[in-house]
Amino acid sequence: MNITPSGQGSLAKHSSDERLRLVPAGRMLPFVLVTALFFLWGVPNNLNDILIRQFMKSFEISRLQAGLVQSAFYMGYFTLAIPAGLMMRRAGYKAGILTGLCLYGTGCFLFWPAAIVGQYWFFLTALFVIASGLAFLETASSPFIAQIGASENSAQRLNLSQSFNPLGSISAVLIGSRFIFSGVELKPAEIAQMTAAHTYQAYLRSETLRVIVPYLILGGVVLFWAFLIARTPFPHVGLDYSQATLSRDHSRPLWMRKHFVGAVFAQFLYVGAQVGTASYLIQYVQSYTGLPERSAGFWLTGALAAFTVGRFASTALLRYVQANHLLGAFALINACIALFITTHPGWVGVYFLIAAHFFMSMMFPTIFALGIKGLGTRTKTGGSILVMSIIGGAALTPIMGKIADTSNAVAPAYIVPAVCFVGIALYAWLGARQRDEELAE
Repeated sequence: MNITPSGQGSLAKHSSDERLRLVPAGRMLPFVLVTALFFLWGVPNNLNDILIRQFMKSFEISRLQAGLVQSAFYMGYFTLAIPAGLMMRRAGYKAGILTGLCLYGTGCFLFWPAAIVGQYWFFLTALFVIASGLAFLETASSPFIAQIGASENSAQRLNLSQSFNPLGSISAVLIGSRFIFSGVELKPAEIAQMTAAHTYQAYLRSETLRVIVPYLILGGVVLFWAFLIARTPFPHVGLDYSQATLSRDHSRPLWMRKHFVGAVFAQFLYVGAQVGTASYLIQYVQSYTGLPERSAGFWLTGALAAFTVGRFASTALLRYVQANHLLGAFALINACIALFITTHPGWVGVYFLIAAHFFMSMMFPTIFALGIKGLGTRTKTGGSILVMSIIGGAALTPIMGKIADTSNAVAPAYIVPAVCFVGIALYAWLGARQRDEELAE
């Protein structure tokens, strides 16, 4: 039977529609299992915001010292991202995900002995192990989601998967506010009274022990998810990474690709801005509204809800607006918001702080998708370097803490995110597009 030209056009259209499906046929189960990982790593990321406040109380440390929670956490990302990328070039994304889940679960279980010993450095070690696992998960999951379908809609697909990350963040804040925060905030006179009665150290120890149960439950869930992924066949995505193929690859090295180098810098700035904004939100609310820590914790939940709405809204907007244009517009808006938060502390500043989470929500997945686009056989290495740039959370959060300690106020610290968002906007408008010679390779 002859196929008519109109029939050929119909077949071509069907083939094009199938290729441009957000998730190709037959790949939905691994897509769902990997998308759930975005939820799972959102939990420890935002439990850190609770831990900063909790450890300031239970270990009687400064904001700068408490900021080491984020430093230890993101050093894990920085240290393990490249080994994760190298391992996955040989063993594939699934092996990287399973390794990450095992490290993540182990770090959670280390919270038990850390709390029993009662040493701050032990908690920092456990957080480093958790983050080492997350380095494997993020190095594997984001490129896997980006490459599981057509490159034309990779930013939209990655934003959809990343939309479940703030749901994990919200869960973390609700759990932390309810089960880690005791709601007991002692005044100086009460501390002096308990010290005289030799009960103050027992109170501090009880505050430290409150972290055990949430982390043990989280570790159990993580290892169960590792079991599910181990039993699920994963499709091959990406390119051929055999030695023979790599030896014939003469494309531009990563450091010569403007859009990738810019993405690494922009991701460094974004993670620093995002982590710092969330880390000091509870203290900002308490300082300028007088709310107790539990009520302030619920405002962090509201911020993460705005973050979630922003992710889903951005996924829809990316069908109509180019990714770099939306990124630039949202970054500029957030730069203005951060300046307002700095100069107008109070209830209005709190509302603007919530709005900032809406506009920053699409930045990480969008920068990631723009950065790895067109990297070919260098995608896994590029992805691991982009994950390494998460070190921005470790580098910039203590700077915010130092500014807050020096000025004896939280609001001035938000000048750091303001500068970061300006840098992201410049990347979106000037550095995100690939050069013609890169596209021709």
